[in-house]
Amino acid sequence: MDFNLSEEQRAFQDAARAFAEGEMAPHAAQWDEEKIFPRDIIAAAGAMGFCGMYSPQAQGGMGMSRLDATIVLEELAAACASTAAFISIHNMATWMACTWGTEVVHTDFCEQLVLGEKLASYCLTEPNAGSDAASITTKAVREGDDYILNGGKSFISGAGSTDVLVLITRTGAKDSGATGITAFAVPADLPGISYGKNESKMGWNSQPTRTITFEDVRVPASYRLGDEGEGFKIAMKGLDGGRINIASCSIGAAQATLNHAQQYIQERKQFGKPLAAFQALQFKLADMVTELVAARQMVRLAAGKLDQNDADKTTYCAMAKRFATDIGFQVCNEALQLHGGYGYLKEYPIERFLRDARVHQILEGTNEIMRVIVARRMLEEGAIESIR
Repeated sequence: MDFNLSEEQRAFQDAARAFAEGEMAPHAAQWDEEKIFPRDIIAAAGAMGFCGMYSPQAQGGMGMSRLDATIVLEELAAACASTAAFISIHNMATWMACTWGTEVVHTDFCEQLVLGEKLASYCLTEPNAGSDAASITTKAVREGDDYILNGGKSFISGAGSTDVLVLITRTGAKDSGATGITAFAVPADLPGISYGKNESKMGWNSQPTRTITFEDVRVPASYRLGDEGEGFKIAMKGLDGGRINIASCSIGAAQATLNHAQQYIQERKQFGKPLAAFQALQFKLADMVTELVAARQMVRLAAGKLDQNDADKTTYCAMAKRFATDIGFQVCNEALQLHGGYGYLKEYPIERFLRDARVHQILEGTNEIMRVIVARRMLEEGAIESIR
């Protein structure tokens, strides 16, 4: 088992790091402060292949492995976790459109999505359907060659500023559960689609978050992804990758704050010597890096399981998401503590990384739901032998 990155992966890492440091890091604080959605920078990332990383090459994507994608996202997040997180969501939605879309979807959307010329939002969550995704009520009713959409979505990243909505909606009866759900690629400007206000959030300020309302929206049946009733399966497959994506963003944010803390405690002096001379702070730094490395390896293990289509890939992705997002936030918080009062000031980037990383423990399935997924698998016969 080789834990070293390949030459190709090093090249991806170097390219992503150079882009992040040159194009993202200098502007991240302004994007956060002024709530700027940097579409031009995301398009530039798309020109480098970062908006269609694991989308099929047949549709113009890079066809990268999920492991390769985690390496890129970690580097982008070390500059701006909020923008990197949106890029990760766009990649997930784009992959779904490219993988399950019809020829019409491929022609109308995919080429521009993988290049970042068009951007996509993933629309699953509803006001009364968060962790219980199978209980969504947004409805699509077949009418000739079209579907008529009615309902609403909430907490949608990029909403109002993106071009395509990958929408998970109900086509079956109200009590049909997961089997009555279907996915669509919906142009974001169709008549009958309206957007709420840009939510005022603790973090993730470089990407808008809005509610979406659908009122008698007519969508061609050719924009359906997969078959009727296949939407929940598509959504869950998307979330496996989305969970390791967002976990990678937590790792990137934590690595950035760790780097800042390591430098700060060597420069800052108290009681006549650098903070780095105090063993208590040395131990704190040692624990931070140890736990961060462990979280990174868990994410990469889960990505490998997903690439191999391992039978327990969903369990590994859930474990990695839970662990990495918890550790990522913890490392950011410890880095802020090492900075003392300066860490609390916006003059330093630590507090921004802390705010941006906090939501990672909630989205793509809360960490409590990740525990449910893992626990259910562990209570099945043969699980102990399988997951080891």
